[in-house]
Amino acid sequence: MKQLINEEDSTFSRSIEKSITYLKSVDPILEQVIINTKRPSFSPHTDYYWALVDSIISQQLSVKSAAAIEKRFRQLFNEEVPEPKHILEKTVDELKSVGLSRPKALYILDLAGHIESGKLTFEHFNSASNFEIISELTDVKGIGVWTTHMFLIFCMGRLDVLAIGDYGIRAGIKNLYGFEEMPTPNEVSVLSKRNKWHPYESVACWYIWQSIDNKPSV
Repeated sequence: MKQLINEEDSTFSRSIEKSITYLKSVDPILEQVIINTKRPSFSPHTDYYWALVDSIISQQLSVKSAAAIEKRFRQLFNEEVPEPKHILEKTVDELKSVGLSRPKALYILDLAGHIESGKLTFEHFNSASNFEIISELTDVKGIGVWTTHMFLIFCMGRLDVLAIGDYGIRAGIKNLYGFEEMPTPNEVSVLSKRNKWHPYESVACWYIWQSIDNKPSV
């Protein structure tokens, strides 16, 4: 369902290679992870709306459970990816009937409402800063900073996103960098700056996830 941005794919691939070379040069610990780990496999795509719907469905669920609910969700709309206006035609109970919790049903309706009303648009996202995108998306109920970080990395292919609140990132850093306790988001930020990950924080996060085989659910 993800629509790859084919005309930019080679440029993105070169950026990934550049980021790998850079991170290996500035962080010896991360270098060892990179040497022993596959190359990042994520690519930017333009299916922003459905990615957000899917992220709400998937919150705090296993991949298998989320996939089952997503399938039933699409069956409500004749197996199609529904437009926001069609979602708004459904009641909370109808959305709950496919396995969504009441809060998630309300979140999806709120997202659809934001898009249908024009309060949330995606056309300007490519030129918007990470901060601006986070501010807009977190205005939608059920979309928090963690979700927007995943959106920026895995949907938009932004390479400078540090997922400071992600449990897997914090656990990986604890293991790799010798923290006695789970590092706080602020400590993650300080480590990133000290080890000069910028402007490739997203790629550093990828390798840290892989180091503990605790990939984000997106």
